[in-house]
Amino acid sequence: MKLDEDYNRMRWASRRGLLELDLLLGPFMDACYRNLDAAKRSDYQRLMAHEDQDILNWILARQPLGDATLSDITSHIRQHNESKLG
Repeated sequence: MKLDEDYNRMRWASRRGLLELDLLLGPFMDACYRNLDAAKRSDYQRLMAHEDQDILNWILARQPLGDATLSDITSHIRQHNESKLG
């Protein structure tokens, strides 16, 4: 039950002000979030605390991460979205 509550809370937090970000985060949440280990879920939650433009730039690797500990989760989101394209 805890994972479902956590998923619902993070799914809502993933709805952002930028359409581009919504298109990256929504599918990732639906396909991957429940399968992440606790550490990666915690990283995702910390990622959601940042500004939309920063998150988008980090996921798209347009600028260096402001928090290097978020490298794994941003890479995971990027890889998930790239896999849908190829």
